[in-house]
Amino acid sequence: MPRSVNHVAAKARKKKVLKQAKGYFGRRKNVWTVAKNAVEKGLTYAYRDRKAKKREFRALWIQRINAGAREHGMSYSELMGKIKAANIDLNRKVLADLAMNHPEAFKAVVDSLK
Repeated sequence: MPRSVNHVAAKARKKKVLKQAKGYFGRRKNVWTVAKNAVEKGLTYAYRDRKAKKREFRALWIQRINAGAREHGMSYSELMGKIKAANIDLNRKVLADLAMNHPEAFKAVVDSLK
């Protein structure tokens, strides 16, 4: 009995991976074995960096809040402690935006804590 292969599905899988490899340099874009490895690795990096992105943004917001707080004679930890104690419901993203783009509003928040 002859060997049965599902060429339609196999070709579709390869086509899908090669489509994902579009824009890669050299053989990575058109040679199946090389493209498959490159796409797999790229997807691994994408998964990892979706998590890392959240950490990086939080660190950036903390730096901006700290810089804004120190302009008003307060450290980041002091500011965040007083915000929690005063039940002010502003997250780090909003505080960082205020500190950077609306310094007068950030000053009002800091003054309400003093």
